Amino acid sequence: MQFTCNKMDLCNAITHVSKGVSVRSTIPALEGICLQMEPGAVTLTGYDLEIGIRTSITADCEDTFSCVLNARLFSEMSRRMIGEQITFSIDEKLNAVISSADTRYRISAMSAEEFPELPVVDTTASTAVSQQMLRSMIQQSSFAASVKEDKPILTGELFESENGCFCIVAMDRFRLALRQEPVEHIGSFRFVVPKKALGELITLLQDDPAQMCEFATNGKHIVFCVNGFELFARLLEGQFHNYRSSIPAETSTTVIMNTRELASCAERCSLLINEKNKAPMCCTFSNNSVEISCKTGIGEIVDRVSAEIQGEALTIGFSNRYLLEALRVCECDKVCLHMSGSNKVIKITPLEGESFVYLIMPIHMKG
Repeated sequence: MQFTCNKMDLCNAITHVSKGVSVRSTIPALEGICLQMEPGAVTLTGYDLEIGIRTSITADCEDTFSCVLNARLFSEMSRRMIGEQITFSIDEKLNAVISSADTRYRISAMSAEEFPELPVVDTTASTAVSQQMLRSMIQQSSFAASVKEDKPILTGELFESENGCFCIVAMDRFRLALRQEPVEHIGSFRFVVPKKALGELITLLQDDPAQMCEFATNGKHIVFCVNGFELFARLLEGQFHNYRSSIPAETSTTVIMNTRELASCAERCSLLINEKNKAPMCCTFSNNSVEISCKTGIGEIVDRVSAEIQGEALTIGFSNRYLLEALRVCECDKVCLHMSGSNKVIKITPLEGESFVYLIMPIHMKG
């Protein structure tokens, strides 16, 4: 049994499919890529029981056969081949030969019977959204997902749709990120996708508003269909926090600031902050300017940035890292800060509308 295919097509497929391969597993087949040969095509699959990625490439093939190859070896061998075409052949004893031009590798394969089946998800009732929009929504929210495993539901992002509004929400105990867009002809749903799976999805999505991404779920798993790839992921179980109740409806102080200037100021403060020397950014909003100071065992900084301020003057402290991570994904020149006091959450939005909403908990300042 054998097939011949384009080297670039094969290497591109291996690169993405390998993201679903287990690095270390008690099941050797999970450390490999499953090859399924059929007339005219070869399907490649990587699956670590949490994330699975599958795609098919055109191939000169007349046989029907399946096997599993070690992902690392298969990737390195294919990538280092010389020539535009790669030929793969295998015998009944699972001895595989990979060749191109004058180069020939011989390795042992594994039986495909040891490879687990991907989840079954009906895609006939899938939801389609713009790849560019979905990519932006994930990139502008994923930073707020929790990295701690003590509350697994917060290590993912909530996908929610209701009344024509599509939302993606990430949060931990100290901040929240909400991205929302109006989408026509979209049904209602609510589920939580692991952050790791969305990180792999980002690598598949194109920054093209004309290209669509389709996704469907069976209640336990989700599959994203994008650019010839299928990405499967196990949904997180549990009750996601009622995030709407955390967003303040009223504020006493509203501040408009240049996004880049505020981010640069936070970056300057970060020079004095590390794991051993932690301190909040102390921000005093008054007289159309913001005085920002930070003092640690390393040193001290006092900075000032112009701003448009409406409402009460106040002083508040918060994490410069949390602020920076939010500002770095803002795709606007200016942001609006909404505050209700020194001990209340700070809300960050664009000047018009609320396509994104970022919440950051304040840090109590001694003295």
